[in-house]
Amino acid sequence: MGDVELAWRVRDKVTRPDGAPADWILITGTNGKTTTTQMTAAMLVAGGLRAAPCGNIGIPVLDAVRDPAGFDALVVEISSHQLWYLSHQVDSPDPVSPHASVCLNLAADHLKWHGSFEAYRDAKAVVYAHTRVACVYNRADEATMRMVEDAEVVEGARAIGFGLDVPGPSDLGLVEGILVDRAFLDARRTSALELGTVAELARQGLAAPHVVANALAAAALARSLDVDPTAVREALRGFRLDAHRIEVVSTAGGVTWVDDSKATNPHAAASSLAAYPGAIWVVGGLLKGVDIAALVAGRGSTAKTAVVIGVDRAPIVAAFARHAPSVPVIEVDPGETEDVMARVVQIAAGVARDGDVVLLAPAAASFDQFSSYADRGERFAAAVRELSTRGADDEHDDPASGGGA
Repeated sequence: MGDVELAWRVRDKVTRPDGAPADWILITGTNGKTTTTQMTAAMLVAGGLRAAPCGNIGIPVLDAVRDPAGFDALVVEISSHQLWYLSHQVDSPDPVSPHASVCLNLAADHLKWHGSFEAYRDAKAVVYAHTRVACVYNRADEATMRMVEDAEVVEGARAIGFGLDVPGPSDLGLVEGILVDRAFLDARRTSALELGTVAELARQGLAAPHVVANALAAAALARSLDVDPTAVREALRGFRLDAHRIEVVSTAGGVTWVDDSKATNPHAAASSLAAYPGAIWVVGGLLKGVDIAALVAGRGSTAKTAVVIGVDRAPIVAAFARHAPSVPVIEVDPGETEDVMARVVQIAAGVARDGDVVLLAPAAASFDQFSSYADRGERFAAAVRELSTRGADDEHDDPASGGGA
């Protein structure tokens, strides 16, 4: 038995004032889980509910269900590993039965652990099992729709789509830059509810396409619990991404430096490159058995230059040679961890020109050279700050700049 199933079994030890245990919302996907979990919890809180993000996000769900004050809802980020354990509860008299659930997207990841892509997909699909109210899926990812179609759910549960296009009835989407809900209203065939605008998200640094999609998924989950559209909008207006998620760490000399170290697989890196086409791309690390060729052939071919790091450099360099030969490729030998990012930043600075973006989106795990993706991102940011400081000092010491020796 996994920790999630055990937490479900003991969930009624602490209840809401009405005597019922907290509703659960389950969130999985290859990428975007943490951001969507945090957004959903923020929307629920803005709507007046006592809610908490937990699970794979860092607070174990077993801790959350023991909170003495109780919750109205728990927003549970759940990994493919945890879902694999849940797949064995088919004969349970009390299976995990979430109020709402979502698989945000599906792409190859953790294949060494699961053994095959098919096994990974099947584990992700367990998120929809026994859902009571809303099975939220990604209209741009057919695999998630198939999961919902095949799921054994509680009678009456609805399929709710989200996407960056114009939504149909029972969907959330975009209409001329406005986030809209056509799922949770009676007149959904003829009207929609406004949840916010892309322009508002841009002011929060949330306008990258994949982040907008996360916001729509979170809104669908929150609306399934009757959170008012004004509360959804309020939560998005106050939301900030965690560090190392398309985080602008510096803009100096006309060059923007972006830390997306959390992009630990090709699917995540593809989203980053879509947000910053033509970037100087810092890529590489531990590939975990995943083929990076499709990413290089697609998004990678638009990069200005590729700066390749990590122990698995050879397949990345080979992919560029085969699929994007016009993109200059510069390899950085592993060396000492303390020196890697300093060399990366020095190389990128030598290539970058006014208006360029340098994007750390490794498409790989960090454990070959760093203690975590956060460590990798922090070292990148520190090297960028050091470069900026050194550049300012050089300008100050230059007699032509008004400084003086």
